[in-house]
Amino acid sequence: MALPKSTYVTEEEYLAYEDSNEFRHEYAKGKIMVKEGSTREHSLICTNLILCLSDHLSEQDCDMMVIQMRVHIPATGSYRYPDVVIVCDKPQYSDEKEYNLLNPIVLMEVLSEETEIIDHVEKLAEYRRIPSLQEYLLISQDAPRIERYLKQDEHNWLYTELTGLDQQLALPSIDCTLQFSDVFHRIDFDTPSDPSESPE
Repeated sequence: MALPKSTYVTEEEYLAYEDSNEFRHEYAKGKIMVKEGSTREHSLICTNLILCLSDHLSEQDCDMMVIQMRVHIPATGSYRYPDVVIVCDKPQYSDEKEYNLLNPIVLMEVLSEETEIIDHVEKLAEYRRIPSLQEYLLISQDAPRIERYLKQDEHNWLYTELTGLDQQLALPSIDCTLQFSDVFHRIDFDTPSDPSESPE
């Protein structure tokens, strides 16, 4: 199916286009956006998260889905593909084919230069309107840094930012702790040069 030519695309047009396309696209505010491919670092971080969390989540009867799970936010009409989706209650969907998840408890995005503003601003505003969501993590590719928004109540979210391979972050919504050394395993971060050192 060809991409609709109008400047505004309805949800129905987006879903028909997406379901007939082999590539992933997100949808927000009447626009269809290509979901960009992954770098080595992005892929490794997602793989590391699977290794860190899969055993723990299976014991809690929670499901973790990476990259391919489409999340529907009815409050905004948006459809997103978070890098990591965790759901612990019985999954709820807005469609019979069970493509559009409604009730994630944790969402994670691995930041890139192209998506950082969208992840920090647009997706934050959208994800906070998902009633089931308890935590939203933004994970850097360029430094061992994780930002987390933790739901306090309907209107308030607690922001935490940690940096360093020796750090750890407790995730109360799924009762586990992320070790940064595990999340960023095999990621080579550029070491900034000392500005006081000048070539002879």
